[in-house]
Amino acid sequence: MTVPSTSSGIREEQAPDAAWLIVIDPQAIFASPDSAWGSPFFAEAMPRIRELAASFGERVLVTRWMPTADRSTSWGDYFAAWPFADQPPSDALFALVPEAAELSVHPTLDLPTFGKWGAEIEAVVGRGAHVVLTGVSTDCCVISTALAAADAGAHVTVAADACAGSTAENHAAAMQVMGLYPPQITISDSATVLATR
Repeated sequence: MTVPSTSSGIREEQAPDAAWLIVIDPQAIFASPDSAWGSPFFAEAMPRIRELAASFGERVLVTRWMPTADRSTSWGDYFAAWPFADQPPSDALFALVPEAAELSVHPTLDLPTFGKWGAEIEAVVGRGAHVVLTGVSTDCCVISTALAAADAGAHVTVAADACAGSTAENHAAAMQVMGLYPPQITISDSATVLATR
């Protein structure tokens, strides 16, 4: 039996304060206009991310994508295709943008995968938790996280206007795909999420 959800995507039996905000990969490599992976929409999404983070208080997690994957796997082919990203983890490309440095009281979750959902996040937020996803890029790390979280039983809300895609078309395509997964994934916006806080 499914439990009905509110229009904001927060399930009725859960208190709004029980939700967690996950800010996916607010890093220089995805924010800088000079980066091959820079999203032209990152600067527009960041103020909304900051506003959401302020409302979630200590229930905010920030992730970083790190170039530490095993090169003997398909990641070797990936880094061959994107050699500019094949740098040491200490490279400034992988640093948080200054606007994201103070978003969370928790250490960043640094992972070498597109999707950030896994044991590390679940250990903090709990199994079956409600999570609100924001960050970059919508069409890679956000969608990969959302689908894995839904598979693991999390209740996922995607704040669409607090996500930045590689292009407007790719952002819309990713939102369309994630929108195919109700009631586990709900597409919302920052104003609606803030109204439930």
